[in-house]
Amino acid sequence: MKKKQIAIIGGGPAGLMAAETLACSGHAVTVYDAMPTVARKFLLAGKSGLNITHSEDYERFATRFGGASDRLRPALDALTPDDIRRWAGELGTETFVGSSGRVFPTAMKASPLLRAWLTRLETQGVVIAKRHRWIGFTDGGLVLETQGGRKVIHPDAALLALGGASWPKLGSDAAWVPWLRQRGVDTAPFRPANCGFDVNWSEVFRERFAGAPLKAVTATSAAGTFPGEFVISEHGIEGSLVYAHAAALRDDLQRDGAVSLLVDLAPGRSVERLAADLARQDRKASLSNRLRKGAGLDPVKAGLIRELAGDDVLKDPQQLAARIKALAIPLTATRPIAEAISSAGGIALEAIDDGYMLKAIPGIFAAGEMLNWEAPTGGYLLTACMATGKAAAQGMLAWLDRD
Repeated sequence: MKKKQIAIIGGGPAGLMAAETLACSGHAVTVYDAMPTVARKFLLAGKSGLNITHSEDYERFATRFGGASDRLRPALDALTPDDIRRWAGELGTETFVGSSGRVFPTAMKASPLLRAWLTRLETQGVVIAKRHRWIGFTDGGLVLETQGGRKVIHPDAALLALGGASWPKLGSDAAWVPWLRQRGVDTAPFRPANCGFDVNWSEVFRERFAGAPLKAVTATSAAGTFPGEFVISEHGIEGSLVYAHAAALRDDLQRDGAVSLLVDLAPGRSVERLAADLARQDRKASLSNRLRKGAGLDPVKAGLIRELAGDDVLKDPQQLAARIKALAIPLTATRPIAEAISSAGGIALEAIDDGYMLKAIPGIFAAGEMLNWEAPTGGYLLTACMATGKAAAQGMLAWLDRD
């Protein structure tokens, strides 16, 4: 077999998994990355605990990608959550299942896993060229900007794995969108996913509670009802429970111009019990004390009730109990996409074939967050990035071997 030159543009999880899949093919594989080090977003995600995948039933797991679930299913079938755990174990990283079902490395950090991964890729002959930024097409080649000036490469096949539009300072800046559109590749506008939301807090509430966690609650939106926790931020709300609802809230906000997240501040108690317990409280006691003794609410939950419920509600035990069980937090906007954990939008799934090759540009493949799909946090996003990277690499090998 004649050795082919394969370029992977982007050294994140999708690009590195593609490189690993290609490494034993006998072809020459080079990963080009614009940053001084690869996988910067991967490292950031693992700074406080790398959530590598999820342990839930696979049939349920495979539905977590919304409208893209069916399209992504073959790639996920070829690299399941169990496969991810075995792969990490082969690199010397043991994993465990947290109380939420999320899967973490026992060391919790991303850096040991990444170091072992890069060492294996180097051993397999993969070349990683850092500070090589892709800046478009020319004369059938790919233009790279390097410290030594511009250079043009003409690989036999190339994979684009440049990420979406979130955290641009780490390299995912979506600068590639116009270059692909000029070549006839259909793309959808980028939108924030797994993002926080703005709320018009009063100055008093903001100054007292910004940064405070809201624990042991459930939240409801068009996405469903889930338990968890989130954080009161200076601008509004953010955190894992908010991210679980983010796509539905974002879409409703875009369509209707207004939306609320419905929060149950006391999921272990019924409205009737709360009303009775609140009615027994001394009316001369402060609202905070009545809420603490009658409903078990901590200061941040009590502050939230005071912020969002009117005086008439606060004075009536029945109305107050109902509001504690279903407190609507009105959202005014998503936080900027640069702050989002991930993004929706990018290359339309209809623009790639079953091997993840761009239909408009034969020989150019795409994977990861460049593609128009989104997933909640919890390991889903990372698993699908790696799975599409592997699927694109396999598609590339099939295309190179077509003759």
